[in-house]
Amino acid sequence: MKLDLALSGTLISLAVLVLLPPGCAQQAADDACSVQILVPGLKGDAGEKGDKGAPGRPGRVGPTGEKGDMGDKGQKGSVGRHGKIGPIGAKGEKGDSGDIGPPGPNGEPGIPCECSQLRKAIGEMDNQVTQLTSELKFIKNALPSPAAVAGVRETDSKLYLLVKEEKRYADAQLSCQGRGGTLGMPKDEATNGLMAAYMAQAGLARVFIGINDLEQEGAFVYSDRTPVQAFSKWRSGEPNNAYDEEDCVEMVASGGWNDVACHITMYFLCEFDKESV
Repeated sequence: MKLDLALSGTLISLAVLVLLPPGCAQQAADDACSVQILVPGLKGDAGEKGDKGAPGRPGRVGPTGEKGDMGDKGQKGSVGRHGKIGPIGAKGEKGDSGDIGPPGPNGEPGIPCECSQLRKAIGEMDNQVTQLTSELKFIKNALPSPAAVAGVRETDSKLYLLVKEEKRYADAQLSCQGRGGTLGMPKDEATNGLMAAYMAQAGLARVFIGINDLEQEGAFVYSDRTPVQAFSKWRSGEPNNAYDEEDCVEMVASGGWNDVACHITMYFLCEFDKESV
């Protein structure tokens, strides 16, 4: 402790000498100069702890840590909402037929009626339906172009079709055969009149019919090769084989026949057997 005090006094003396104003060093012993000595005091007691300061700025994000071990599996959650309905699956195969069930109870008896007239009407309607079905089938098979015909005419055994397509005689015959028939053959007055009226209603003046003498001049035959004998409807002065080239026959609107050249073109009449339609 004495050593510390002695050392402190020495340091104070040195401090005094250093702090003396110039020219007063020699007068130190005589106190001729006024000297102010500054000496640090002893360390005081620790003060009270201050208030907590404001938070500092966030520091930089540190590096990602290593992946930890997987935790234990959690408990099963509650059932979620129902999802959308999926598409309908393919139709399955038909199952086996079940057992026949027991017969049902008998129904109430019907009301008696007079059904003879009703049955007759139904029978007539059935006949008409059959006839219309047959004609429709014929039209569908025989008419490649409905606009090229002028309806259909019929007798008990024949159907007649007026085709509005200009063709030579041979091509007209092939056209009728392709439809399942032949060129029209007026073998009696009734058929000839029907064909003539058919033409007149269609507004036509002349058509080819199924008569020719291509094989032998003057020996006219029908399309089915039967000779024209029992019935004929030649116009006055016909047939005349003008220019030695008229081997085919046309019918005019009045119903008369006339021999014409086979290479000219005109409309024609086809004939069909109802049994073959």
